[in-house]
Amino acid sequence: MAGGWTRDGAVQDQIDDTVSDAVSEARARMPRGESATHCVECGEPIPERRRQAIPGVRLCIECQSERDSTIRSAGFNRRGSKDSQLR
Repeated sequence: MAGGWTRDGAVQDQIDDTVSDAVSEARARMPRGESATHCVECGEPIPERRRQAIPGVRLCIECQSERDSTIRSAGFNRRGSKDSQLR
């Protein structure tokens, strides 16, 4: 059930779009190509099983974890402001 001037299903459309955007962003960040044998940041060897599991990997687990913790998504505010909905 949608409220106000929105059509039925509009909220689900917003949810679907948000999930789709997040999946696209994650796929764009995935490495491609041949995996490195050593981490490009710290020089530590990358385990063979990690290189097989993630084709194109360039970072060891520690460096990748550190990089992942700093990624912030700006995203879109699809809900708008309350002021714009009241006008």
